[in-house]
Amino acid sequence: MKQQMSFAQSEYAGKKKVTRRRVVPWARLCAVIEPHYPEGKRGRPPIGVERMLRIYFLQQWYGLADEALEDALYDSQALRTFAGIDLSVEAVPDATTLLKFRHLLEAHDLTRQIFAEVGALLSERKLLMREGTIVDATIIAAPSSTKNARKQRDPEMHQTKKGNQWHFGMKAHIGVDAHSGLVHSVTGTAANVADIAQTHALLHGQEKKVYADAGYLGVEKREEIASRNPGVAWHVAAKRGQVKAMAEGWVKELTVQLERFKARVRARVEHPFHILKNIFRHRKTRYRGLAKNTAQLHSLFALANLFIARRSLLIPVSA
Repeated sequence: MKQQMSFAQSEYAGKKKVTRRRVVPWARLCAVIEPHYPEGKRGRPPIGVERMLRIYFLQQWYGLADEALEDALYDSQALRTFAGIDLSVEAVPDATTLLKFRHLLEAHDLTRQIFAEVGALLSERKLLMREGTIVDATIIAAPSSTKNARKQRDPEMHQTKKGNQWHFGMKAHIGVDAHSGLVHSVTGTAANVADIAQTHALLHGQEKKVYADAGYLGVEKREEIASRNPGVAWHVAAKRGQVKAMAEGWVKELTVQLERFKARVRARVEHPFHILKNIFRHRKTRYRGLAKNTAQLHSLFALANLFIARRSLLIPVSA
């Protein structure tokens, strides 16, 4: 029996703006999770896969803890409507239910599959090209406090020096399509792992050109790169000090222009990082260990890809 909408629900349903969350391919992502989801033959009937996935994505979009998300769903009619929750007939799933759903995704590596499914959708819509890749990494801070039950920091996180400042946490390494700026590869490591060490994991094998900053100098000589990607043209930024030390003349002018061109191409890799840290507000790790945080990175960058391609995805596919 269809429930009658409240005045608040009616007002929200009548909005004219089509929100960006409409671009999420719910059916495809639910199909990834359903083979691993409890069938409910014993105990309480499980909450629907799509509803739990919607609630999980709300947590990623707004950077909320499990308890904070539960409170937000009670407080916000918009969030409840998006999740398909009617308080007149049911309660909001509690924080423990969301915790168990997140553990299910982590245990079966489903966030990586979600990321891959979003990438497949973008490839089908011809938004994700394969000719060029930009590689880069960013540091994500981890809590450095030892005021916890174990009296220690996360043993899988490490500190590294960037410029004159020390950072403690992990690194998110990504490979980005040079044409569209969409992320096609993600890895997570401790912060002290060199950017160049993860380059081989960020290439899909079909690119003809790869762009990188000066931290990747000499990458083409590494054994794991030379053996698997022999025909790739590497466009790695030169060190600023070397360019500055060059003698004045036409050679230096051409070198500066070349470095500016490479920098313009590499600038596309900063957009996913901007979405991750400034829009989704993921500037500090929430969980302990690299496995859980890397699983979350796959979810966040899958959603970042949908955010970047939202206008193109809202255009109906012609028959």
